[in-house]
Amino acid sequence: MIELKIGQEVEMEYGGKAKVIKIIGSGGQGIVYLVEFNGMKWALKWYDVDKIKKPQEFRNNIRSNIADGAPSNKFLWPKYLTKENPNGTFGYLMELKPDSFDSFVDILNTYKLVVDPLTGRATKKPVRFTNLYAMVTAVINIVNAFRQLHRTGKSYQDLNDGGFFINVDTGAILVCDCDNIAPDGSNFGIGGKPGYMAPEIVRGIAKPDVQTDKYSLAVVLFKLLFRGDPMEGEKVVKDVCLTESSELKHYGQNAVFVYDPKDTSNRPVRGIHDNVIKFWRMYPDYIREAFIKSFTDGLTDPSKRIIENEWQKLFIRLRSEIIMCGCGRTNFTSMYEKPDDKTYRCPKCGMTFSTLGFDNRDFRMPLYVGCRFFECEIDPESDDFLSVAGELVENKLKPGVLGIKNSSSKTWRVKMPDGIFYDIAPGKGFPIWKGLEIDFGGVRAQI
Repeated sequence: MIELKIGQEVEMEYGGKAKVIKIIGSGGQGIVYLVEFNGMKWALKWYDVDKIKKPQEFRNNIRSNIADGAPSNKFLWPKYLTKENPNGTFGYLMELKPDSFDSFVDILNTYKLVVDPLTGRATKKPVRFTNLYAMVTAVINIVNAFRQLHRTGKSYQDLNDGGFFINVDTGAILVCDCDNIAPDGSNFGIGGKPGYMAPEIVRGIAKPDVQTDKYSLAVVLFKLLFRGDPMEGEKVVKDVCLTESSELKHYGQNAVFVYDPKDTSNRPVRGIHDNVIKFWRMYPDYIREAFIKSFTDGLTDPSKRIIENEWQKLFIRLRSEIIMCGCGRTNFTSMYEKPDDKTYRCPKCGMTFSTLGFDNRDFRMPLYVGCRFFECEIDPESDDFLSVAGELVENKLKPGVLGIKNSSSKTWRVKMPDGIFYDIAPGKGFPIWKGLEIDFGGVRAQI
């Protein structure tokens, strides 16, 4: 590979030159540089073409992706191709990752290395989600990004922990390494990363496509939620050194999910897989069941894998079932006591939480100061899981008096204690009371 020099200028395909400033990072296919082009800073991915099986087809695919545009703003999408040098080397420009985003790998490690520019000394800086809410929102964003991608008829083909940047405060995500994305059915020699590849790819009987993406996506979600490998249990631990043949066995031919209800041979090992053991108990049954389906039936039958829309609905529900108690305990309703069908109680301090039931779903949302529900939860036609529609707030003039604020753009009809329905305009609120009923227009809810 011919590396670029600091200060070197790289010609772009349709005119102009990008000036190399410094190296940002490197990977299996090449090096990423910080460059300046048209007065703006960009990331330039420069390829080692000897590591690309079909470099010309690969380049043409990037050109097509640039022309098609990104599926959404959740992707660090290729923007401009460079000219191809006589030796075949080339690259492309993409937008830079904002500083507020951390890599998926650092999040899994719970820290990142920060180098002091003066001393050169590296120190560990914690990288953790601000709260449970942000983590589940990140999961929803990841699922939604791949739903958007697959809707375009393309697949990622090399989905792994190096493919994401996440804002741990908000749950916003950016999908990177988008140069491997190609129309479903096309492949340019991309295999994948061990542990993330679908079993049929590991066995060499299939090529990456939308169905293998679905398996890899389930692995990504499992690792983010449970902080472990879904196939790494007792059987894998016994193989001290994971060779190519043992990887074929554990991730391809004889893969066994660590919580397969019919096969206990690969259970997590205490002292090694403590995170998985701890978090598996924490999540509600419907989340555990989705992963069991993905990694049992879905191991051998791609048609049984959870589709993105189904994942999205499950995690939107999970987010709505988070309780942030005043005592500091934050967890899912599955970890709270349930005195009756409409109430939750904190096992730590005894505080009780009423719930709001919606007529378009069979589960109830716990009510606590700061809890929110979103447009997609009150409008059957909406897919908007980021815009807050309503929020439980405390009356500024009367501490202790709670109400729901209409944060949507629509007027709601709300039943007040006098039994009459009143219009609640956007920005306005109404008190919480035992007989409360809300008509959102298409969906109704009541205490």
